[in-house]
Formats: sequence, C-alpha cells, structure tokens
Amino acid sequence: MKFVEYPDRDMMMLSIANTVAGQLGDFLRRQPTVSLCVPGGTTPGPVFDVLSGVDLEWSRVSIFLNDERWVPETSPRSNTRLLRERLLVGRAAAAQLVPLYGGADTPEEQMQTLAEGLKPHLPISVLMLGMGNDYHTASLFPGADRLAEAMAPNAPILLPMRAEAAAEPRITLSLPVLQGAMATHVLITGPEKRAAFERAQTLDPMQAPIRAVLANATVHWAE
Repeated sequence: MKFVEYPDRDMMMLSIANTVAGQLGDFLRRQPTVSLCVPGGTTPGPVFDVLSGVDLEWSRVSIFLNDERWVPETSPRSNTRLLRERLLVGRAAAAQLVPLYGGADTPEEQMQTLAEGLKPHLPISVLMLGMGNDYHTASLFPGADRLAEAMAPNAPILLPMRAEAAAEPRITLSLPVLQGAMATHVLITGPEKRAAFERAQTLDPMQAPIRAVLANATVHWAE
C-alpha cells in the first residue's frame, strides 16, 4: 500500500485525475480496450469533471461502477445518473457505460444478465474506490446479509447486498473482482475518514472490508 497526503482537496482530485488518465493511456498503448471502475457518491465528482475532458481514445474505454443502489436513473440516489452527468460528458461521452442496474423489482432478477455484461471488461484496468466511516467499500458493508459470500475467494462477479446502513438494496462487485484490478486508488477526505482508515488496518476484513483491497492500492487523502 502507498499512502499519499495532499495539502488540499482540489490538488488531490486533480492529481488523481491526471494519474488515472495516465494509467488508462498506458494500458491503451498495450491493449485494444481498457476498463475504468469508479465509485458513486459525491466525493469523486471533481475527478470525473477533469477526466471527462482528457484527450484519450474513450471509445476504447468501458466504464462501470463499483456498486449501485437498486433505483432507476431518474432517482437522485442513482450512481449511474451521476456518471452520466459528470463523467460521460465531453470527450468521455464516447466511452462505453456497462450497466449495474436492470430495471427489475429486485437485483436478484438481473444479477446473471448484468454479470455476463461485465465479464468482457475484466480484469479491471484502473479501479477507484471510496470508503465509508463504517469501513465499507463498494457495497461491502460490515454486517451485510451476503458479505461473507462476496468476500470469499470463489465469489461470483456480482452480488445483491442488503445492509442496515444501506437505505435500499444494492448490487456490488465482489472482493475478488476488486482485488484483481491492475491499478487501484482509494479516495478519502477529512479527519474522520482518516481516523477510520487507520482503525480499519487493525481490524479483520469482515469488520473492515476496505482492508481487503489495500495491499496493492494507492490511498489518497486530503483534509
């Protein structure tokens, strides 16, 4: 693990965007297609804003989320909606969005179809992750109903997930998929998350799922 501390959030977001763009460019020079897997929520928004204007062969890039709330894109809680508004614009509009929502009443109904859609885009080329104060990453929440299954070495690509901390059902990439990424970046901001991150490193991964993805990650932090 590499830990990088920045003097302010603006510098952190710009640096991450530049690093991710550079890594995507390197992969594109060596292979026909690449994938970028990103978190939802508001924290990575500034990174998306910068990336969307970068001069890359976006038509050869597939983009998908770490996880998604099981809500339609019309919902303000849709992470897919955030991607369409802040990343899949400008030059990056040419990228391929791989869906993590299928329009059914429950995620279980679409799990197999969505997983099959992801398979051609694995392993992940560049992975960006966030972390909650409860040590979750993607929708790998401590205490979630299928956490043990999602953390197992033989876990499927995708799993539905329900947790007390999640307001609605989720769909999430499993731990083996996240661990298989070729480059991993974890974004955290503020003193509270810095303290949570430091505590997580002393806990079992079932208590602090973020710990399970740190071995080969670069962790970026700004106050």
